Amino acid sequence: MPLAELTVTQLRCIDHAELEIPPGLALIYGGNGSGKTSLLEAIFLLGRGRSFRTRNSERLIQRGQDHLRVTGRVMSPSGQAQSLGFEVTRAGTSARIGGGPAQSLAELSHAFPVQVIEPGVHKLVEEGGYRRRRWMDWAVFHVEPHFVDTWVRYTRALKQRNAALKLRSQASVWDPELARLGEVIAEFRGRFLTELQPYWQETVAALSGLDVELHYLRGWARDHALVEALTACRERDEARGLTHAGPHRADVAVRLDGRPAREVLSRGQQKLVAAAMTVAQLRLLQEATRTTPTLLLDDPAAELDGERLQRFIEQVLRLRCQLVVTSLHAESRLFGTPERTFRVEHGGVQPV
Repeated sequence: MPLAELTVTQLRCIDHAELEIPPGLALIYGGNGSGKTSLLEAIFLLGRGRSFRTRNSERLIQRGQDHLRVTGRVMSPSGQAQSLGFEVTRAGTSARIGGGPAQSLAELSHAFPVQVIEPGVHKLVEEGGYRRRRWMDWAVFHVEPHFVDTWVRYTRALKQRNAALKLRSQASVWDPELARLGEVIAEFRGRFLTELQPYWQETVAALSGLDVELHYLRGWARDHALVEALTACRERDEARGLTHAGPHRADVAVRLDGRPAREVLSRGQQKLVAAAMTVAQLRLLQEATRTTPTLLLDDPAAELDGERLQRFIEQVLRLRCQLVVTSLHAESRLFGTPERTFRVEHGGVQPV
């Protein structure tokens, strides 16, 4: 479901912008600090309800203003249009789909699947499990219809158990429910990682030439059921007032020759491996769900030499998806001739 129209109001340096986005390739160019990445951020907000640059949505509101708003229109394969909206105020966030309020921000992901590869993508390899869980769960959401509901119920039970731990109350009463839901979540995630492997192996070899492996770590010992792990950790949990075993502690280990990839790969190699994780993920979604997400590319040439950049371009073009690309130069033709080009300067956006 490609994005056809985008309107941005009071987001970072952008006071107001309206863009008609083509279904193929759009190029956004301008100098450093002009607002190019903020436009990508606005598109990402429309499909995720959050930024890829900060966890604090209030920081996105233009200085001196009390809200930001992003609206858009996506097109279904049958040609039907659907409106989307996302707003951030000092009081919180809200979303609208098809003119009505969304029950949760997760509904945005279903209406407008979007993914991004930006200069900080190497953090997917370099940093802790939070980013990799988020990367994994976005895909699991699309291939497992019951994942979101199960995750919501799990997090609710987890909060109750943690509250009981802090109060030195009967936290164990939450163990059966937590264990049941946690096992289901682990099954969903494990199935995704298994199905991803052929796409991953092909893509990471093509992009990096390295035999990097992905291993799912479910958040507790493989040889124990979750209810057993909760019982074994109870003393530690009570001492710290937190639940230490469960899918909220899951990770995707990225390893090369048995070692954590972050310890042995250069920044450029980490970027290629992280990009391979995203491209492989999108290929799986295309095959499994017949969904082709929009891909945002922020300064894709950064930190990649000629040969590595060419490999990256080839893999992205194989996706045959809507691309929105930023560049310092209007003449950029990395992914072919743009169907539409936009110039950004001092937060103002003009079609070229």
